[in-house]
Amino acid sequence: MHYGGTTDYRPGPMSRVKGALIQSRDWLDDKGKGAWIAAMILGFIFVWPVGLAILLYMIGSNRMFTCSSRRGYSGRHSVRPSGNSAFDAYREETLKRLEDEHNEFTAFMVRLREARDKSEFDQFMKERREGNDAA
Repeated sequence: MHYGGTTDYRPGPMSRVKGALIQSRDWLDDKGKGAWIAAMILGFIFVWPVGLAILLYMIGSNRMFTCSSRRGYSGRHSVRPSGNSAFDAYREETLKRLEDEHNEFTAFMVRLREARDKSEFDQFMKERREGNDAA
């Protein structure tokens, strides 16, 4: 099996699921604690394990007991202005740069894991072919 040496990056199904869950979490955080509670109740009504999972996540991530959103990942949501516009602009720019670097690093790690998985699969297929040829 040859993959043709393409460099196009396409995330795997688990990466897409993780991305969707992160987007859902961020959306609920933006809406506040009421949205989390509503999602939990709807989860219990329609598919009780989903409601239970949301409840456990809310407790584990401290979303049940605090009302702050976005836990400091973005200065636009959780940092109050200092009163000094130059400092606020610097802080916003630095936080944005760090968030971008974090996103790039996360994407790099996903690509690295997928490359490792492909390498391990290719090794398996090679050993399997060699085993079939010897038999």
